[in-house]
Amino acid sequence: MYNWVLHWAETPYALPALVVMSFVESSVFPIPPDVLLIPLVLAATTRWWRLAAWCTAASVIGGLFGYLIGFVAWETVGVWIVEHLAHVELVPVNGRPDIAMPPYLLQVIGEDRLGGSYLFQVYDHWNAWIVFIFGLTPLPYKLVTITAGVAQVDLAIFTIASIASRGLRFFVVAWIIRTWGPPAREFVERYFNLLAVAFVLLLIGGFAVVKFVL
Repeated sequence: MYNWVLHWAETPYALPALVVMSFVESSVFPIPPDVLLIPLVLAATTRWWRLAAWCTAASVIGGLFGYLIGFVAWETVGVWIVEHLAHVELVPVNGRPDIAMPPYLLQVIGEDRLGGSYLFQVYDHWNAWIVFIFGLTPLPYKLVTITAGVAQVDLAIFTIASIASRGLRFFVVAWIIRTWGPPAREFVERYFNLLAVAFVLLLIGGFAVVKFVL
């Protein structure tokens, strides 16, 4: 599937494919749009910001569709997507299916600061910040958008958080590829997950420092 996504970069339909894949990745598709964004930026470095903008816009609109799935069809469509497309195990917590938080977040941040060890408990504590932070990570974005609909995160705030997180992610990736070229592509593709987690941890650490200073 990865290779199938990648082959669109060599066709006349590369930009429409990027838009479609950015949209569906936010609700159902398993492959992140970065896979297609990177070779498109390499092929047209002067258009890097336009490609990142298209990717961001389509991803945010797709995220709104994912939000709708969680809001109106969680127990049917949403649960199936989470279990079969995002491949995330759901466990019953307080009478509803929930998702255990990744162990590395519990170890680094702590259960008390997160607000709990399950995703909906964290939503209760952090609300739309979850959308922003997880939108930067390698976690499936569909997992964030659908569960945000279940948690009934304020739609306007959800949209703003989605624009901020997806825009930051795609513009940074596109800028890196545009600036350093093919060596950057190999580095990003090999260490993307590690880089994303490190960035989020640095971001959280920055907020902690600001809170401590203030």
